[in-house]
Amino acid sequence: MGQPALQSDLVDWLRLEQTAGVGSSTACVLLTTFGLPANIFASSLTALRRVVSEKIGLALLAPISDLTERRFECALAWAQQPNHRILTLADDDYPSSLLNIPDPPLLLYVMGRVELLKRPSLAVVGSRNATVQGNANADRFSEMLSQRGLTIISGLALGIDSAAHRGALRCLANNTDCGGSTVAVIGTGADIVYPARNRDLAHQIAELGCIVSEYPLGMSGIAANFPRRNRIISGLSSGVLVIEAAAQSGSLITARMAAEQGRDVFAIPGSIHSPLSKGCHQLIKQGAKLVESAQDILEEMLPVHAPIRSTRVTSHVTECLSQSAMTYDEDGIKNDESADDAIKNPKDQLLTALGFDPASLDALAARSGMDIAALNAQLLTLELEGLVEMLPGGVYRRLG
Repeated sequence: MGQPALQSDLVDWLRLEQTAGVGSSTACVLLTTFGLPANIFASSLTALRRVVSEKIGLALLAPISDLTERRFECALAWAQQPNHRILTLADDDYPSSLLNIPDPPLLLYVMGRVELLKRPSLAVVGSRNATVQGNANADRFSEMLSQRGLTIISGLALGIDSAAHRGALRCLANNTDCGGSTVAVIGTGADIVYPARNRDLAHQIAELGCIVSEYPLGMSGIAANFPRRNRIISGLSSGVLVIEAAAQSGSLITARMAAEQGRDVFAIPGSIHSPLSKGCHQLIKQGAKLVESAQDILEEMLPVHAPIRSTRVTSHVTECLSQSAMTYDEDGIKNDESADDAIKNPKDQLLTALGFDPASLDALAARSGMDIAALNAQLLTLELEGLVEMLPGGVYRRLG
């Protein structure tokens, strides 16, 4: 590892990155054989053919086109902006954790606090179509873990990713000395925000945290890029927490990569009836640690830390959604000072009938004794108060 690349050296790295047919694995083979990129481009075709195909060898030795030259100029200009860096495998600031994965990215385009890439960190991932409860869990867990100094890493996608970033940023906004922050690993060029509705969030992360991409500037959101960037999310992290994932999802890819890289895998359980719980339950069956509180994660990742105030944030109970009259003790259990008066009005009656597993309108009518018109009215009120949500298929689930 060495100092940041000079402009001439960086051009050679950019040239290697953008040579047709040269991915991160091929680049690593070339670098192992020839050393720095300048040595690769100074080699003969005969020497190159000993480690790569003739087609790739010819591409490496081909003259630089005008279009490619302009791309290099844009990248160099981008890297000279404040808080912008292009890290190469030879830079001291390149995160050492990525050097231990099978195909580390050749370059990292970084906006923001580059030092976060070497801090203790946890990846938080999950469904783009998360429930209100899932988003609340991601937000609250990330805030609490950031308070304990962990950097929260995610992918800037909608749903769980966005909630995780926001929770970590809130911790930093409330206490600049909290130690944690957030890193967004994106599947586009670092100069593009995807999805566009996360533009404001991306700007906050670039200012207070860090945005990272392995893709050249201008690269749009190609579907194949997003599963591939997951290896960086897991590679940068000491562990991965999965919150709401379907049986076949990108979050499970991240978890699998984390396990292969020797990282801890955590999962929050949910209702057996929810499709978004199946991926988490599958991970738990395969050995992931079942998580009910932030302390469950800290015990594995930061065993020398003193216990923190435990707040249970499960699919049954969450402190984040405690705008209702209910209060919880430090383990997230409802204080039952007035248990004898639990059923006082139709709303309480309906919540009791609903329980914590999803139920259809017909099932709720049978349990509560309400007619459909009254039931619909009460459900709408509970939805507006954040106590109930309607899931696909017309079933309802309690949130608080």
